[in-house]
Amino acid sequence: MDSSTKSFNSNKHLKEQFVSNLTGSSMVEVFVLSAIFPMLILLRHTIGVYKTDHVPNETSSKKKDNSTVTSRNQSVYIIRMIVDFISIVLPLTLFCTVLSEWTYMNGILFVLVLFFSFVSKRHGSWYQEEGVHSLRESVSSYRVSVMLITCICILAVDFNIFPRRYAKTETYGTSLMDLGVGAFVFGNSLVSRQARGISTMGLKSALLSTSPLLVLGFGRLVFTSGVDYQVHVGEYGVHWNFFFTLAGVAVLTSIINISPNYCGLVGSLVLIGYQICLNSGLNTYLLSEKRGTDIISQNKEGIYSIFGYWGMHLIGVNLGHNLLFCNNAKKSARKRVWMLILFFWCLTLILDSYVERPSRRMCNLTYVTFILASNLQTLGIIMLSDFFPGGKVSILEQAINRNLLAFFIMANLLTGLVNLSINTLFVSPFMALLILIGYGFIICCVVGFADYNGIKLKFW
Repeated sequence: MDSSTKSFNSNKHLKEQFVSNLTGSSMVEVFVLSAIFPMLILLRHTIGVYKTDHVPNETSSKKKDNSTVTSRNQSVYIIRMIVDFISIVLPLTLFCTVLSEWTYMNGILFVLVLFFSFVSKRHGSWYQEEGVHSLRESVSSYRVSVMLITCICILAVDFNIFPRRYAKTETYGTSLMDLGVGAFVFGNSLVSRQARGISTMGLKSALLSTSPLLVLGFGRLVFTSGVDYQVHVGEYGVHWNFFFTLAGVAVLTSIINISPNYCGLVGSLVLIGYQICLNSGLNTYLLSEKRGTDIISQNKEGIYSIFGYWGMHLIGVNLGHNLLFCNNAKKSARKRVWMLILFFWCLTLILDSYVERPSRRMCNLTYVTFILASNLQTLGIIMLSDFFPGGKVSILEQAINRNLLAFFIMANLLTGLVNLSINTLFVSPFMALLILIGYGFIICCVVGFADYNGIKLKFW
């Protein structure tokens, strides 16, 4: 950009350098973090024994002349949302910032707290049994936990208070933020049309269905170019972004119609074939800073990594179909999830040692197994809800689950607004923490308002 031209983002290059050339953290630390976040959700479920957590929201069903009941229910809803924010969003923010140096201690503490909670349910009589926690509730809680941590990280990463080892890796490695795009793809595949056994759409219908993602992708491209917003080119390419990747996976899935029973096999073959290509020299090309003038070379990371994400999606479809939507699957689902967790973590360690280190940038085979292991671990821990007291899904989880994409878009818009309004690189740790807490509070208030008033923003 010409230096004489006024930029909306005068520190663009400094911010790009701030998130570049990073190597991530250890796989063990990511393993612990992947356990802490769902354990936090479980802990919120265990305090769901308060009376306010059992009062239904009847505002929409009551007549206008019954203002007393409506007012009381509104107050209860607000109290529940505040409790959810304090017990879920606030700790998540702290764990990613000021408490990041005590990750292992936090993990041990949560295990002990949940252990005593489990013992109290087994041997105490003051907890009321809530019945079996449904698999779909567990999947919803899992997807919400992924969404929350993603939305916190996308803004937190621009502040010094956020550890650099949690930010996205440049080439190879593992980090907290490396889980983001993979978790989105896998989470969507578990509950996709294919996983539910619904016939796949044709190409025309698929393009119409993915048009919101394409609009968001082009909208982000126009916005970042128009305001000179910082973009890490090595992440997806010059023009590519996360929304284009999601759209590409959706279109591939629609063009190549595969039965959910065979998606696991086909997905594995796609990933193995892609990994062979990477080891044959494609990885050198994708990690090189050199780019041609053609559209593929300009966006090589985003375009080629679609094969990895598509393979991941197909495996997720197979797992979702067999774990959630088969008639005979639900009884043993928890046990099978934990067996899969053990399998994919072991496979990740083997691939990491003998094939290639995980690379989110290329979405190689090791990265895919790493995503499957960490996300199934998150889901598996949440599926333990039946063993703990309370067992109530929080109102915040319900609100976010009903507007997942809208919640994510709003978080992205606020992130951009904050970055264009203040110089995040030079904000003090205390002020950065206040901004992150306020940001989390705002997006939770908005999604809570939408949920309370029955607003569901469905994009397709």
